[in-house]
Amino acid sequence: MTNVLYIHGMGGGGDSRIPSILDQALRPEGVRVIVRTYDFDPEVASRQIASWVDELQPRLIMGESLGSLHAIRIKGIPHLLISPSLNASLYFSNLAWLTLVPGVTALLDRIYRPREGDRQPLHFTYPVMRRYSAHRKEALANSPAAGSSDSFYAFFGRRDHYRKSGIVSVRTWKKYFGEAFEWYDGTHFTEEEYIYSRVIPYLENLLDINK
Repeated sequence: MTNVLYIHGMGGGGDSRIPSILDQALRPEGVRVIVRTYDFDPEVASRQIASWVDELQPRLIMGESLGSLHAIRIKGIPHLLISPSLNASLYFSNLAWLTLVPGVTALLDRIYRPREGDRQPLHFTYPVMRRYSAHRKEALANSPAAGSSDSFYAFFGRRDHYRKSGIVSVRTWKKYFGEAFEWYDGTHFTEEEYIYSRVIPYLENLLDINK
């Protein structure tokens, strides 16, 4: 079997929708799309993910939304990103001071409480949110703009509401990764029709499936 390691977005986890669809579609072709729940603290998560890469020896790293930074940090393996959020980490680090106000951490934890199931617990504390700045720098140090020879490709939704705030930014993507991306007509969450019509054909071509 060929392994693909999928890094979920904020609040996602082992039962996230997109990797489940991909695994079901590609498993008959000999491809396993593996997703595991990692810690919200980027330092802890980077160690977890590095150990999974050593264990699974994936041919491809996929990253979704905030998880794209974790995917980009992995060196020497092709990368495919879905709705990559390169700037959410800037919001986290710049607004970390708010968590020093009594009650704010508890409020954020309630607002962004993940769904039931195998999902990433979210806990918005000052140290964790500040660490996202270094996390972003570490990821972008592995970009072509910084001299990386790794391959990167991304899908962006034309109706992604996070583009208005700059949390998801095609301009930022171009700055670091150039023109290696394409649009689909959906939202940040990549509707099932686009997974089948755009993402899966790209994966089949990349991994030489049905050839």
